[in-house]
Amino acid sequence: MDTQYNRTLETLEKLRAESIAGGGETKRDVQHRIGKLTARERIDLLLDDGSFEEFDVLKLGRGGALGDVKGYLGDGVITGHGTIDGREVFVFSQDFTVAGGSLGEAHAQKICKVMDMAVKVGNPIIGLNDSGGARIQEGVDALAAYGEIFHRNVRASGVVPQLSCIMGPCAGGAVYSPSITDFVFMVQQSSYMFVTGPSVVKTVTHQEITSEDLGGAQVHSNVSGVAHFTAPNDVLCLREIRRLISYLPSNNRQRAPILDLRDPPDRIDPALDFLIPDNPNQTYDMNVLIYSILDGAEFMEVQAGFARNIICGFGRMGGQTIGLVANQPAVLAGVLDSNASFKAGRFVRFCDAFNIPLIALVDVPGFMPGPDQEHGGIIRHGAKLLYAFTEATVPRISVIVRKAYGGAYLVMNSKHIHCDVNYAWPTAEIAVMGPKGAVEVIYRKEIQAAQDPETVLNEKMTQYRQTFANPFLAAQRGYVDDVIFPRDTRHRLIRTLQVLDGKEGKGPSRKHGNIPL
Repeated sequence: MDTQYNRTLETLEKLRAESIAGGGETKRDVQHRIGKLTARERIDLLLDDGSFEEFDVLKLGRGGALGDVKGYLGDGVITGHGTIDGREVFVFSQDFTVAGGSLGEAHAQKICKVMDMAVKVGNPIIGLNDSGGARIQEGVDALAAYGEIFHRNVRASGVVPQLSCIMGPCAGGAVYSPSITDFVFMVQQSSYMFVTGPSVVKTVTHQEITSEDLGGAQVHSNVSGVAHFTAPNDVLCLREIRRLISYLPSNNRQRAPILDLRDPPDRIDPALDFLIPDNPNQTYDMNVLIYSILDGAEFMEVQAGFARNIICGFGRMGGQTIGLVANQPAVLAGVLDSNASFKAGRFVRFCDAFNIPLIALVDVPGFMPGPDQEHGGIIRHGAKLLYAFTEATVPRISVIVRKAYGGAYLVMNSKHIHCDVNYAWPTAEIAVMGPKGAVEVIYRKEIQAAQDPETVLNEKMTQYRQTFANPFLAAQRGYVDDVIFPRDTRHRLIRTLQVLDGKEGKGPSRKHGNIPL
């Protein structure tokens, strides 16, 4: 037998074993002690059993420019492709046991390779981030490497879904790659993101703050809106990624997969006829309607803790993935504010980019008033949602459930910004403003002159509501396609989605519009 050949095989086995070992058993144990999985364990849980095919397992980092850092096989990141429920995805997983997962030139080249291939073949790219940031010893080469990744993030945007999962530290320039991607997942208590860390904050502002309070999962899911999903541990986080992938197409040329949950399309829900309270100022939970109309009562909400006055997420109707945007009367009466407009606008643009039909459930009394909102740019932020809905060419359907007042009515996917089909419940109130505000303007002098102003006000409000704040005038004008029984909402929406399935929408020839960012 050829001994030279045997030695070559032994060398290959040795090198592969060295690369797979990463930072060694001791560092792997540290990961486990602090509640984190290793990079390879994460890939094994994310992908279907036995489906992972690794690239660049033997790629060697060149070490530090100062010569004081050795090169590592694999260079602190595992890259390749595998399947989720039989569908191909590309993945990279940073290995914190190797040089703290820091990003150097070879590390970035591996990530760029799978990103390029994902775009070329049209498959999602999933990044599992657990890194100390740029590898300082490689100097400007590490910064250049980040720039190459950012460039690819932008070029891939709207072409293939990009998912980022923060499973450890993510600081400095490293935060910008996840923030460009479509969805960001974070693990509670073990992941954080910030541009400048607690030590820099203390030096500059003299304020002491922990990494968790500065940029932990709760902060970014509830306050900043950077994170779209959070999970209590690595295992559940990876499970949620698999769940999200099931709703999405592989690229912008395909449709999302059809999944039949055996939920009859013509199912009715008589309870919806009694969902809206008699008192127009009384709240209710929009989630009741959402879970009623979706297949199997399954709904994956996006940014559930951020701007809770609007609900965004994915569900299925008749087996087809839909993107749902709904006002939430139970929070701030469902008004639109800056955060809600930003949240919904970005979600609408994602759905439009990936051929996912949009359904809006409308109960909006207007935009949030006040100097804080005005000074914070609510005009600009509200325009983002208006722009997103107007620009969208996917099938667009609206259901006006109750209040639809003023500019907020127009922004929420109205017929006037060319929504394809819009329905109204009999409880819908479509008007320039609410009855009280309108009457106080129209009949101001009469009310002031009355001996009992309160009685006159109530009479005029009742008259206004009967004349204007109902769906029938809008239906007569053709601004509402039909006034439907609430119990029939699911059936009417599924039937309309079937009709709109072949919709083709093309805008004017241009490089791109100028959305009011």
